[in-house]
Amino acid sequence: MPEPGDKVRIETSSEVVEGTLMPAEGPVVVKLNSGYNIGISKNRIKKVSLLQKHLAVSEDKAKPVAREKSKKSITILHTGGTIASRVDYETGAVIARFSPEEIVAMFPELKEIANIDSRLIEQMWSEDMNFGHYKKMAHAIEGELKKNVDGVIITHGTDTLGYSSAALAFICEIPIPVILVGAQRSSDRGSSDAAMNLICAAEFIAKTDFAGVAICMHENMDDDNCVILPPAKTRKLHASRRDAFKAINDTPIARISYKTRKIEFLKEYYKRSQDKWQIKPKMEDKVALIKIHTNMKREQFDVYQGYRGLVIEGTGLGHAPVNPPHNADLMDAIKDLIGSGTVVAMASQCIYGRVHPHVYSTAVNLRQAGVIFCEDMLPETAFIKLAWLLGNYGKKEAASLMAENLRGEISERRIG
Repeated sequence: MPEPGDKVRIETSSEVVEGTLMPAEGPVVVKLNSGYNIGISKNRIKKVSLLQKHLAVSEDKAKPVAREKSKKSITILHTGGTIASRVDYETGAVIARFSPEEIVAMFPELKEIANIDSRLIEQMWSEDMNFGHYKKMAHAIEGELKKNVDGVIITHGTDTLGYSSAALAFICEIPIPVILVGAQRSSDRGSSDAAMNLICAAEFIAKTDFAGVAICMHENMDDDNCVILPPAKTRKLHASRRDAFKAINDTPIARISYKTRKIEFLKEYYKRSQDKWQIKPKMEDKVALIKIHTNMKREQFDVYQGYRGLVIEGTGLGHAPVNPPHNADLMDAIKDLIGSGTVVAMASQCIYGRVHPHVYSTAVNLRQAGVIFCEDMLPETAFIKLAWLLGNYGKKEAASLMAENLRGEISERRIG
């Protein structure tokens, strides 16, 4: 009988499928030559033929990497995702690679750019991230600062990369670059963006005087350029496209040509210096983000009684269903939260634009009730910022800082 990794031909009553048999429970899963998987119900299969037996990926030991005094030093810290993995093209099994030698073996261009060190912080899906992981990343960055490295790259799953970049932007005031890098396409596909994103991030660190936290991802669907994106103004806008990450109400910091390795700055930026640095990793755990939608009930707000902070992802200019006679009880719920000591802030669920508390009566009333309006801050950034402020400052100071621009999270108001 064919085993996972074997090339097979599967015949059903309606089609013939050829590809690699994948490990799976339930339906039979075959990886097609295109790289996509297809599931076939077992009761539809008429015949399975073995075309070729599986040959496993070689586990050759990577060669040591020589260090050169003339090159800058970059540490790659891994939190998971596809970017630091080598895939068995036959079975689809992922083999983790984290040592400097293994990373350079996977991405040999890196040794021409800088001296590379590499270690694992956590191997996890990005959707499982919590505030404790931000603290762990911050302490890892602190350790590298003490070693006087020239820059840090953090590999990260893309789904919550924007949350982590915003968190690190608030947590870390640093004189070196920390660049978060992800991959939208797994390395078992020819269209993978892993290598290009990582190499462009390394080039950016090695060739510029940028300091601070940022993101490096594809600019477009092609393989021409990567962009350096602002950490607190960037959102993932597509589930699978390589250019899924875009700066919202802002512009990229810089562009890196993958072919020429030329770097073009697109806006003002913080430069490296010998200034003192500080890491403030405390995050208040009892902070939440609630999305406004139709048919909301009071109990959806009441559940946050006892929380120290709540960000409302409102509609339009910062609205919520709080108008009498339809939803007066929701306004009462928000007032009760604020009265009990919860800091309540408002951001818009619209992709572009900003909240405004002085246009419609709904927002006027919310502002009068004590809701803080967060300009054009992304809701997820507002959530992270409020948790960080409440973790490091008293309630009154945290509330006053919420609508102030601390890390580029609020853009200057534009006319038109």
